[in-house]
Amino acid sequence: MENTLAFADLLRLMDERSTAFRAAVAAAPSLDAQVPTCPEWTLFDLVQHLGDGRRRWAATVAAGPADAPPAMTAPVAPREREALLAWFTAATQELLDALREAGPDRGCWTWWGPSQSPQTSGAVARHQLQQVAVHTYDAQLTVGAPQPLPEEVALDGVDEFVTTCVANTAAWPHKPAVIDYHTTEGRSWRLWFSADGARAARLTTPATDVDPEVAYASARGTAHELVMFCYGRIAMDSLHIDGDRQVFDQLIAWDPSV
Repeated sequence: MENTLAFADLLRLMDERSTAFRAAVAAAPSLDAQVPTCPEWTLFDLVQHLGDGRRRWAATVAAGPADAPPAMTAPVAPREREALLAWFTAATQELLDALREAGPDRGCWTWWGPSQSPQTSGAVARHQLQQVAVHTYDAQLTVGAPQPLPEEVALDGVDEFVTTCVANTAAWPHKPAVIDYHTTEGRSWRLWFSADGARAARLTTPATDVDPEVAYASARGTAHELVMFCYGRIAMDSLHIDGDRQVFDQLIAWDPSV
């Protein structure tokens, strides 16, 4: 979609969010602290999860076009904090190096094949920026110092989520529906759900031309709030909701892989 972040900006912001993530982990009184937004994980688990992901995606990008991700065994994350942070830093660098080497247009395996996002290293960079950004918020919340996502990260995050994680070819099992997302920063998106699947598009102007026979709902908030809602970090009631709220309940419960 138009107005997405440039590849160099994705890498720069990934590095910046990784630095913020390390700072939050370094400030924690204990690595055994429970992460409120990922209650099954401690802070150590969160670092291990994110570090493992960096290495796996680095290997996936480096492997190029493939029908499956490369088989690999990630190094065991050390338990001591300083060593753990060094382990995470090295994993982040592996991913950044692999992405720089590949450039934005090289093909590679991704799990979002049926989506509107391409199966390229550029799309991996875009999604992995959102992964580290959301988990940085998780870590900051754990230490009692949550910060909203930088505006450029959050705006791209809404776009990236709807095109990668929502748009797909799986049949929508409910009444056809339309959902609009509106940011207070001035950007909007529309999603259509039907037996043909889900598709998403940016709205350049406000649109209300929805078939009265189609279920309709809209959500409005800051870009940060919309990203956090999309990733299940905040509840629907944190946003301004208009229309048929049941459509959002259906979307939250929908598993297109089934």
